[in-house]
Amino acid sequence: MKKNIFVAMSSILVLGAALAGCGGNSAQPADSGQKPSDNNQQAAAPEKSGPKVLKLNLHSEPPTADPGISEDTTSAAIIRATFDGLTRVGADGQPHESVAQKIETSEDGLTYTFHLRDSKWSNGDEVTAKDFEYAWKRALDPATASNYAYQLYYVKNGEAFNKGKAGKDDVGVKALDDKTLEVKLENPTPFFLELTAFPTYFPVNQKVVEADAKWATEAKTHVGNGPYKMESWEHKSKLVVVKNDNYWDKDTVKLDKIEFAMVEDENTELSMFDNGEIDWAGSPTSALPTDAIPALKESGKMKSQPIAGTYWYKFNTEKAPFNNAKIRKAFAYSIDRQSLIDNILQTGQIPAMGALPMSMAINKDGYFKDHDIETAKQLLEEGLKEQGLSKLPAITLSYNTSEGHKKIAEAIQDQWKKNLGVDVKLENKEWKVYLEDLHQGNYQVGRMGWLGDFNDPINFLELYRDKDGGNNDTRWENPKYKELLIKSATIQNHDERMKVLGDAEAILMDEMPIMPIYFYTQSWVQKDNVKGVVISGLGDVDWKWATVE
Repeated sequence: MKKNIFVAMSSILVLGAALAGCGGNSAQPADSGQKPSDNNQQAAAPEKSGPKVLKLNLHSEPPTADPGISEDTTSAAIIRATFDGLTRVGADGQPHESVAQKIETSEDGLTYTFHLRDSKWSNGDEVTAKDFEYAWKRALDPATASNYAYQLYYVKNGEAFNKGKAGKDDVGVKALDDKTLEVKLENPTPFFLELTAFPTYFPVNQKVVEADAKWATEAKTHVGNGPYKMESWEHKSKLVVVKNDNYWDKDTVKLDKIEFAMVEDENTELSMFDNGEIDWAGSPTSALPTDAIPALKESGKMKSQPIAGTYWYKFNTEKAPFNNAKIRKAFAYSIDRQSLIDNILQTGQIPAMGALPMSMAINKDGYFKDHDIETAKQLLEEGLKEQGLSKLPAITLSYNTSEGHKKIAEAIQDQWKKNLGVDVKLENKEWKVYLEDLHQGNYQVGRMGWLGDFNDPINFLELYRDKDGGNNDTRWENPKYKELLIKSATIQNHDERMKVLGDAEAILMDEMPIMPIYFYTQSWVQKDNVKGVVISGLGDVDWKWATVE
């Protein structure tokens, strides 16, 4: 989604017995052909006496638990636990009917009709088709200021409404009755049922939302329709969810409670794991301390899995000196990505020479060379002349609080000093504050990770389509780039569409508003008695089918 807080759809992992003896990069999918409920029945452990409680660490305070404005992996983890969509991605990596028990698609692929099952909100209210219509239009409403509104642009007139060019009633989502939702799309969208499993497409309870603007920031006012409901939220300290007895599929949910600590220091988190205070440490809700990774790998305790995500630095293209593409490229070309992976990250990441991760890459050879200092120096000299500068002023590199981000920033700071002769000041901030400063343009260079919402290049490339796009903190825009992305939505032939998207990525990499650094892997340690946690190949986590033996 996704803005990823850590250094961290091609596959799904079911993290249970199949992984108990695996380490390094050897983890393999389990039960990948089964539907979620079937998988849970196959893998169900014998019931134990007493409540089943899973203890985890979130690393950081979730900025929100509102699916309409969520934009990061930390918030999404809590939202997936407490909400349910029309579809839900199962253990086989595919979207399955969830709140929708039957889905009909027109022959032209432009109209979807969702027939809803009987289900309830955690407060006992009925979940209706109107809740979905309200939620989608709320996320698109400019007044909501959702940075993920563009994810609903696939819906007819979704973009037009979001940009003030159409009315709310023109949006192609309509509750025909309490149990029937009709959706009309702008263009045929093969991955649409993956999108309906994404938080921005989740319903919200209109009565609850309109009664309290801060409904999603406190446990006592939070209402969801998912496997769990929020019991308590001690801000920046602890968050607890418990089994939701009003959930339509409650018999599948085996855990009674999930307790989340919020400890930012990764070494402390690993100590908590070693001491039995938590059952899991590291990805996807936190990170392992980099200094501990060699020993964890050697012991065979660490699990690792590549995911469809890219770690990059963003440039603020509205502020000098990074309003110059050649200077941006000089900074990107001058760093040694492989040394960062070998000496700091150490979990099999791949140097990123393009924006698109390997599962959706169009140009697998990339667009530039790693550690190309000669070209970087030439570009810097040319860029400085264009800017009327004799040398670069000191710049500021920002990152959110994390040991891993700090070590990467320190290494790149040293490389930029050595290779380009530039002085770099490092600045770290708490996650929520950091996100807000990026959105406000209060930065020069800032780190961010993006994990795919679905396994298609458009999901990464569309981030930078519009200067005022919700996740485009670079403020960069290119008319030709935008034209190519819009054109791609109308192309049915796969190869032709990939050619157009490849041309767009080439423009993005030529102007370099972002600096790709590496493609993600996720690494973690878990107790052997934790079974059934589902982590997708996109890095999403779902505890619906989890249990503790």
